[in-house]
Amino acid sequence: MPLFSKPKYSTVTVKKRDIPRGLWTKDPITGDLIYNKELEQNLLVAPKSGYHFPMDAPTRMNSLLDEGTFEEWDADLTSVDPLSFTDSKSYMDRLETYRKKTKLTDAVVSGSGKLHDIPVEVSVMDFRFIGASMGSVVGEKITRSIERATERGVPCITVCASGGARMQEGILSLMQMAKTSSALARQAKARLPYVSILTNPTYAGVMASFASLGDLIIAEPAALIGFAGARVIKETTNEELPKGFQTAEFLLEHGLIDQIVHRHEMKDRLKSFLSAMWSAERSA
Repeated sequence: MPLFSKPKYSTVTVKKRDIPRGLWTKDPITGDLIYNKELEQNLLVAPKSGYHFPMDAPTRMNSLLDEGTFEEWDADLTSVDPLSFTDSKSYMDRLETYRKKTKLTDAVVSGSGKLHDIPVEVSVMDFRFIGASMGSVVGEKITRSIERATERGVPCITVCASGGARMQEGILSLMQMAKTSSALARQAKARLPYVSILTNPTYAGVMASFASLGDLIIAEPAALIGFAGARVIKETTNEELPKGFQTAEFLLEHGLIDQIVHRHEMKDRLKSFLSAMWSAERSA
């Protein structure tokens, strides 16, 4: 057995016999090996290429909120199995596997906190949990987060990463699109800011609902964003697709998102945006 387990954010197994597994992660852009401690200290951004590795929800929350200010909400919500769904294993067994693997109850963490002393409600999706697919619990937690922001009169932030709706819950998963969108309509009516942050990847029902409804839509560099995958679109339309058409850079150029922000700059940039947006709304 290896002395160290493979890091949760690595997609590469180090095969060199003289390097212990779990100490290094390969940069997919340059091919360089990065010492994991250095990568963690750099917010999981490759030092040379700037490649943004996936970040789990607790780490992301810590990177955005002031130390000691986060209060988690709705952590006890858990999914049920309305369809008694079974593929290679039952849905309930699959949920239990991912709960043990991630130490989360479902694919989103939400709560209250402060960002440079600005009170906010934040939801962060975690791709490790069944691809951050949106089932009833994910939709409910995000909806409650938006509703708390509206009730408190504070900004709301979601950090999105998802493969889409959770097929194991059928139509109930699709209903979350309407539910989250309705909550955001009330947030907008209260003239309160909503910021959507898109990370790699953000797709399907999530992108078709709350992820694309931000007053401000920010993406991390090179994030893949869309509704259906490129292969499906190409086969459906029988058209050649523009190179990189689902990257954050392409979408910024074509007006779907407002800014691309490096992970190191995200917290400070959010402070600037929220300070302007929220103070303007409070004085209106």
